[in-house]
Amino acid sequence: MSLKSLALIENWPVPTAAAGVVRADGTVLGTHGPAGQRFPLASVTKPLAAYAVLVAYEEGAVEFDEPAGPPGSTVRHLLAHTSGLAFDEHKVTAPPGERRLYSNAGFEQLGDHVAKATDIPFGEYLRQAVLEPLGMTSTTLEGSPAKDGVSTVEDLLRFAAEVQAPRLLDPRTVAEAMTVHYPGTKGVLPGYGHQNPNDWGLGFEIRDSKSPHWTGSSSSPRTFGHFGQSGTFLWIDPDAGAACVALTDRAFGPWAIEAWPAFTDAVRAEL
Repeated sequence: MSLKSLALIENWPVPTAAAGVVRADGTVLGTHGPAGQRFPLASVTKPLAAYAVLVAYEEGAVEFDEPAGPPGSTVRHLLAHTSGLAFDEHKVTAPPGERRLYSNAGFEQLGDHVAKATDIPFGEYLRQAVLEPLGMTSTTLEGSPAKDGVSTVEDLLRFAAEVQAPRLLDPRTVAEAMTVHYPGTKGVLPGYGHQNPNDWGLGFEIRDSKSPHWTGSSSSPRTFGHFGQSGTFLWIDPDAGAACVALTDRAFGPWAIEAWPAFTDAVRAEL
């Protein structure tokens, strides 16, 4: 079977797009476009980086509630974007745990923290802990763990299958990452404005009742994932038992706000 809905990416106003859908058991329900082409991920890098942090946690290299980042902040705060660090600057703008301040700087400090704890550069740790075991041979991270990953639809479908049915981690750890941390916290969802609450797990954004949102109107509240400013997204909908990846080479903007939810609803309807 191949999902007809994936062909909707041909209508997107982008030079190149590729998309795919995978079940929890690793069955790829279809791909469309150049699924082996490497695209800059932008913030879709964050779920990959977060998964490596979860491995470090299970290996005993870090604890969720140990100090990391600005004073009073922990690994958990950094993963959940509640450390108080600014979006792209390493400066504190709020006390830890008070607001959901989406922060690239926070993920950079998280990467530094894991690198110090493991004595392995974070990009290399990600490769050894996540990419290599999953066969993600076309995925690299050279630079910021917040935004500098490069990958393919094929590789991200491998990752999305892993998150749905974990082999590298205890399923309870992944379940915790999909659970809202610091519930009731307000904040800005980049591209979509203020959300109250702005729910987030550990490295994964959780849909809940957010509106507007980059997933579909039919996406379950339990849907989680991430989108990137390079015109990329990955969502996993536990109620649908499937995950979807789309990568493009056009920066996120009004085109994506319009195209992505309808595309997701079409995919969801075919599932």
